[in-house]
Amino acid sequence: MNDHRPLRVGMLTPSSNTCLEPVTYGLLQGSAALATAHFARVPVTRIALDTGSDAQFGREPMLAAARQLADAKVDVLVWNGTSGSWLGVERDRALADALTAETGIPATTSTLALLDACAAYGVTRLGLALPYTRDVADAIVTTYAKEGVDCVLAEPFGEDDNESFARIPAADVARQIEAAAADGVHAVAVVCTNVHGAFEADRLERALDVPVFDSVTATLWRALDLAGARPSWPGHGQLLRDGSLRARVQAVLGELLRATGADRTTFRVDLPDHALHVDLTAGEALRPGVRSIRRDASLDQRRLNTVAWLEAERRPLVQPHFRDAPHPPQALTDVYGVRAQMLSPVQSGGALTGWLSVHSTRERDWTAADRRALALATEALTAQLPR
Repeated sequence: MNDHRPLRVGMLTPSSNTCLEPVTYGLLQGSAALATAHFARVPVTRIALDTGSDAQFGREPMLAAARQLADAKVDVLVWNGTSGSWLGVERDRALADALTAETGIPATTSTLALLDACAAYGVTRLGLALPYTRDVADAIVTTYAKEGVDCVLAEPFGEDDNESFARIPAADVARQIEAAAADGVHAVAVVCTNVHGAFEADRLERALDVPVFDSVTATLWRALDLAGARPSWPGHGQLLRDGSLRARVQAVLGELLRATGADRTTFRVDLPDHALHVDLTAGEALRPGVRSIRRDASLDQRRLNTVAWLEAERRPLVQPHFRDAPHPPQALTDVYGVRAQMLSPVQSGGALTGWLSVHSTRERDWTAADRRALALATEALTAQLPR
């Protein structure tokens, strides 16, 4: 990020889109000192499952638009369209790589941003709010399933003219989001960058008690995060407020899981400004086939024997087995099959703000390398806490 000017976000925009530019400016309002948005259009007018529609998303028009934005010395590039959601995520990954190869500028897409949001929040069951025809909607469900995200589909609006999507009233989009929030979804995604869902997200999240990932918002979030800006803005939903913190927590937990060869890593923390409390994890990384503990809030974590030990000792608790005190809660062994663990306190301002957990489903002697990995992860997460 250039220290002498705001970050510049370059956005490749569908030509018939009338929503994402004003919405992006609205999201950036009051943050002009941090970032500005700059747009180049590529021809897109119709969304369908046929060769004519698919041809709109060819690579060369994207590269030509990216070269124009590179003239403006933008710091990050995004394809602000969701075509990868039905044409395939690998196509978007290849496009992002091609944009960077062409310009030397880091790049992503709206579909990749939505999947990054799902990863940051541990979403494996997603409600979908879509303007498209049913066959396109079904293709999106199939695409996301291949990425490990099962979808609950609210009835799509059935439109295929891209310009018309922006004329769907925001109140109708809100009702569709509400319908998509049924059946125990972990979040709802508005998958289209020409639909007015962004300014409904904050209100709906409070009403529905799940995150709402609007495509325009998600694209701006990931672009800023990719460029190192780490947005944390209230008023536009959880993703712009907390998404960058959540993503960094997930990255640390994933690396800790890899370094230790454990079965589960979690982070619990009390950060009221980010709607995080220790009774639910702020993040979790798992080995395949290991049961998730992420959404289990059944225990008062601060009252556990192991947490009381951390509060008193303020040093890592390393348990190769559970035959000695302090003993973990019975649910950890009976329900989640944990037989050994390491816990490490995360402190802020002298208080025990949270802790890292490393779980094994078998008894094991934790090595010096395991303990070093835990110490590095603790240092990394402590550095992520708001100051």
